Amino acid sequence: MEWSQVVRSNPARRTALVDAAIEVLAAQGARGLTFRAVDEGAGVPAGTASNYFRNRDELLTQAGERVYARLLEGASQLTLPDDAPRDRDLLVQLMVGTVRRIVDYRTGFLALLELRLEATRREGVRDVLTDRVRADLASNVVTHEQWSMPGDAVTVRLLYQALNWLVVDALTLPGLVDDADLDAYVAETVERLLPAP
Repeated sequence: MEWSQVVRSNPARRTALVDAAIEVLAAQGARGLTFRAVDEGAGVPAGTASNYFRNRDELLTQAGERVYARLLEGASQLTLPDDAPRDRDLLVQLMVGTVRRIVDYRTGFLALLELRLEATRREGVRDVLTDRVRADLASNVVTHEQWSMPGDAVTVRLLYQALNWLVVDALTLPGLVDDADLDAYVAETVERLLPAP
C-alpha cells in the first residue's frame, strides 16, 4: 500500500484538515482556501491536504458537510423535561439557545456563508448544502411536531429564515445587532410569529 493511501485513511487527520479549512474560510474567504493554507492551519507538513483531497471542490464539499455536523452537535443532545409546558415561552427558550449555539460557533457560520456563495458557482457544494438544509428543516419540523410545540411547519420555516438572517447581521455587522439585544430580538421574532392567545 502506498503512503498516500495510508495517510488518506486517517479519519482524525482528515477531520483536522476539514476543521482547518473551515477556519480558513471564515478568516480569509473562499479565495484564501488553498491546500497550503489548510496545511498551515492544521499544523501539518506541506502537501498533507493534497493527499487527502483530490481537489479544492472536494475540500469545499467536505467543509460544507462538517460545518453542518458541528452546528448540529448540540441540537442532537437537546431534550425537554416531560412536564415542561409546550408553549410560546418554551419555544422562545429553545430558539434563544439555538441562536446562541450558532453565534458561539462564529467561524463555522462565517465559513458557511462563504460556502453558500461558492454554492452559486459549484454544483457539488450546492448539492451538499441544499441536502443539508433540506434535511435540517425537515428534522426541525418533525421535532417541533413531536414535542407538540405551538405553530406548524410554516412557523418552523419562517423562524429558520428570520433567525438565520438575524445571525448573519449579528456576526457580520456587530454594531447593527448588539450581543446584549440578541435574545430580545429572538424572543420578539417568536412572539410576533405566534401571538399570545
